[in-house]
Amino acid sequence: MNPMQFTLFSPTKLLFGAGKLAALGEETLPGRKALLLLSSGKSARMSGALDIVAAQMEKAGVTCVPCAIIHENPTKDLVMEAASVARENGCDFILAVGGGAVLDSAVAVAAMATNPGDLWDYVAGGTGKAQPLSCDPLPIVTVTLTAGTGSELNNWGVISRLDTHEKIGFGGDPRLIPKIAVVDPELMRTVPPKYTAYQGFDALFHHTEVMMSNGVNLLSEALALSAIENIAGYLPRSVADGNDLEARTRVAYGSTLAGITMQLTSTTAQHSMEHAMSAYHPNLPHGAGLIMISLAFAAYFIEHHACDGQFIKMARVMGLPEADKPEDFLTALANLQKACGVDDLKMSDYGIRPEEMMTLAVNARETMGGLFLANPCPLNDEDCAGIFTKAYR
Repeated sequence: MNPMQFTLFSPTKLLFGAGKLAALGEETLPGRKALLLLSSGKSARMSGALDIVAAQMEKAGVTCVPCAIIHENPTKDLVMEAASVARENGCDFILAVGGGAVLDSAVAVAAMATNPGDLWDYVAGGTGKAQPLSCDPLPIVTVTLTAGTGSELNNWGVISRLDTHEKIGFGGDPRLIPKIAVVDPELMRTVPPKYTAYQGFDALFHHTEVMMSNGVNLLSEALALSAIENIAGYLPRSVADGNDLEARTRVAYGSTLAGITMQLTSTTAQHSMEHAMSAYHPNLPHGAGLIMISLAFAAYFIEHHACDGQFIKMARVMGLPEADKPEDFLTALANLQKACGVDDLKMSDYGIRPEEMMTLAVNARETMGGLFLANPCPLNDEDCAGIFTKAYR
């Protein structure tokens, strides 16, 4: 790939900043009856987002049909259930209010609300049939309540199928790109410290993987480094004080940029590997799983001198301005994990056993093998299992 060339198609209207949700009702919305997609938890209500959304939709003359069934690591069955609610109630767009699980689900729900069959008919990877969407999906409007995914801007969602232990990205169709996205850091104040850290590191790794990717280009690198600098500089403050609005805004900025960088450049197998972990252990938060394997994953490519310069660039914006060797990235990453109180996470605490490593490695490639193609040097199943083993505790 030529790093001096890129193509970007990002038609979403983005409302970013504190208080921006209160302006949603002034926008031209894509329908009059919304499926209000929510998590099964309390985040939308506790953050105040639900009341603001209700007032804004009333102002815009939009009727909402609530569907509060989405949970962490969302499943195919929940997607199909929500799509059925949208069809039965004649909803003409999806209004997704929540974190990464809700926003990911919105992509799949929008597709299945209008298309026949089962979601796995359209999933590419694993046991999916990779059929194209025959009908236009419902338009999507997103309101993110977390700083972790960048999903508010993109047309991909990761969905689990429990019976086959598959966790696979679905989407890519440009018709699934959200029409409007709202990123309002005031809504993130109530996210607990632990999840602030998990989500923040998920956002960070989107960008560190873009920097490591063999497809990184002029724009994706510039955006990724800006995001890494802001997340690394302000995530510890967000974890320490959820009401620190400047820190929340800076981390949200870094997270949202992933919605652009991941359109420009693919992430790497680190995400495939974690998806395998949480496919077999759905109680494992995605961000926590990424943290567990992150140092061992980066160390593999440092040992192979796959992209030394990229690691040095990242270390320099992560608090080590004098960094001059790739290993400095490992130091900066370990320091950040300690500063955020997540340096003691253990796979064993989530039921992962040492004998699973090759199973996880094979699953990662079979379900999301495309991300392996973005690695800066080859990574076979034995290497992948070795990274899991090195990270295990």
